[in-house]
Amino acid sequence: MSFLSRARGREGDGAARSTLILDRVTQVSPPPDGGGRRGGGQVVTLYPRDDADEVRRGLLTLRRGTGLPVAFGGLVAPGGPPRMTITELAGTSTTALRGLAIHAGAGLGGKALALGLPLRVDDYPVARSISHEYDAPVSAEGLRSVLAVPVVVRREVRAVLYGAVRQRLPLGDRLVAAAVNAGRDLERRLADRDAARTALAALPTVPSRPDPTGPEWEQVRQAHAELRGLLTRIADPELRDRLDAVADRLAGAVHRPGPPSAVALSPRETDVLACVALGCTNADVAGQLGLRPETVKSYLRSAMRKLGAHTRLEVVVAARRAGLLP
Repeated sequence: MSFLSRARGREGDGAARSTLILDRVTQVSPPPDGGGRRGGGQVVTLYPRDDADEVRRGLLTLRRGTGLPVAFGGLVAPGGPPRMTITELAGTSTTALRGLAIHAGAGLGGKALALGLPLRVDDYPVARSISHEYDAPVSAEGLRSVLAVPVVVRREVRAVLYGAVRQRLPLGDRLVAAAVNAGRDLERRLADRDAARTALAALPTVPSRPDPTGPEWEQVRQAHAELRGLLTRIADPELRDRLDAVADRLAGAVHRPGPPSAVALSPRETDVLACVALGCTNADVAGQLGLRPETVKSYLRSAMRKLGAHTRLEVVVAARRAGLLP
């Protein structure tokens, strides 16, 4: 039985839950009186963990998709000459590879890093297509057939994933294609994280008495809509909940007198209204959220019914008055 066919038998296994959190999460803090999401607040910044959790998740995806018993990888250091460090190991029997710095052009991974292309060797110790700076740690782990997949985000290699086996076996095209798919999945998730960081970092400081008609508040509304759109693409539940909380706090950052609104919109209705509030057409909203235009119309009609509105402008105004949109 091939590695690929054995992997298919395990496709039903649940992936380990990632503990991914944004590198830089910006939130609107609640007011000092503890009044919850309806009070005024100011933007504060937290600095949790890095993207390494996503690389670990990528290795799990690679092992499941290819059936290869060993996987390892790491992130490319930002700035300076291209270099990545192997920090994540899965299925290894030693720690020989951990902490290994891979320079562009050196070894299999370094060549993949330099070229931005997936590469493979069926017998690493004697392969003539690569240099052999890392033979000692590879030999210590007992690896023979190895592939390396660069993860390219916006034309920049951000990580390298490896898959390997301890026998000399040909790594076929289908197996390499499965490894490339794992790399593309990691690429999408890193790109979504980047987009979330960009949207959050672009938030202006929200004053204690914000003017919802001022130009800075339009930046808040733009960021809110971007966050709502990202929520539909983020797979990690912890990150999604964190972004959802940020979006909710943005929506309630303006102090609105009177009792809290009893109206509750569904997450999708809120997503649609956030885009409509920026002047998006139904087609624009559909493209942003990955929905059909008819589905967008349905969510919009439902929101109008709940808020007692009859036009797109009325429903946006009503949602803002209710504290459901910034």
